[in-house]
Amino acid sequence: MTMQETSAAPLGLRERKKQKTRERVRREAYRLFGEHGYEATTVDQIAEAAEISSSTFFRYFPTKEDVVIQDEYDPALAEALRARPADEPIVDAILHALKGPMGQMLEQDREELLLRTRITFTDPAIRARSVGEQQRSEEAIAAIIAERSGRAAGDLDVKCAAAAIIAVFTTLVRHWVEGGGEEDLAELYDRHLPLLSHGLAF
Repeated sequence: MTMQETSAAPLGLRERKKQKTRERVRREAYRLFGEHGYEATTVDQIAEAAEISSSTFFRYFPTKEDVVIQDEYDPALAEALRARPADEPIVDAILHALKGPMGQMLEQDREELLLRTRITFTDPAIRARSVGEQQRSEEAIAAIIAERSGRAAGDLDVKCAAAAIIAVFTTLVRHWVEGGGEEDLAELYDRHLPLLSHGLAF
């Protein structure tokens, strides 16, 4: 099956309800984090704001940390990349993806992403866990590159390319957060990701 033929199956009613609940929990959690701070916000407070029980909260997020750690960006990027031509260079495919629904998602989640990233960079426990999440993101990108190129996901060149892409993502997001989110994140990607395909000038 080609990448163009690969598509996600439509969500059923039950899955859509679960997704909406998950989004509501995350939205209320970030509202409370913004008002009271991450450390001062409890799971019980988040559950109450989202109009669910604490036990239901844990069906969606194993811990409070997971509200920050887990996101929908890797699956969304993978879906967007699978819709791009298979012979398109990976950096060009990513840039095109960021100008479509993926970019709209980042813009829509701007304030939440800004707060989430600040927490990730400053909370010791989440910062430690984010290392594992970064590795998973690298593996997800490597799998996409492997699909597009016909090479193995474990190929060292593929793994290095994926690691470089995620490293640039991380650096750009950190720069964006340190600047208070004033710059356009999509423009930062558009300006600096091509360094990977054009070669470093240093």
